[in-house]
Amino acid sequence: MLTLSACNSWRDSRANPSNWFGSSTPAPAQVSADDADALVPSQGSGRGLFARPDPEDTSVPIAVVTELRIEANSSGAIVIATGTAFRQGAYNAQLRYVESEEDRKNGIMKFDFRVNYPNYATAQGPERTREVTDAVNVSHQDLEGIRLIRVVGQQNALESRRR
Repeated sequence: MLTLSACNSWRDSRANPSNWFGSSTPAPAQVSADDADALVPSQGSGRGLFARPDPEDTSVPIAVVTELRIEANSSGAIVIATGTAFRQGAYNAQLRYVESEEDRKNGIMKFDFRVNYPNYATAQGPERTREVTDAVNVSHQDLEGIRLIRVVGQQNALESRRR
């Protein structure tokens, strides 16, 4: 009984963490125009104290572009390219859009097919083990006025015309 009676005094004690704050009460909202984007970081120099430098682009064009397919979908088209790398171990395949005002005026959309290779030596191996595929989705808006899509590799380029 003596132990239980001590609990009663603990309930109202300031040492009890549940008593550190009172109950909530309504308060008027104080919002200023500056607080509208309070959670969005400010646009300073863009580089923090521990920010890493932008990674160096070590990609190279794929050796040979072997196949180009364009498949229509509800949002536009998917450009699918397959290529053969110079040696095994190619990774991070990317179809990179190359923006050119002259190509746009002539109705050409051009992509560079680029890959990365490991820093260590790898075997060349048979062609089927060096095959790499990548795809990119192109919207209807981006396809407006485009009559030809070209994918460029190191040794060749493939293109597909609209019918």
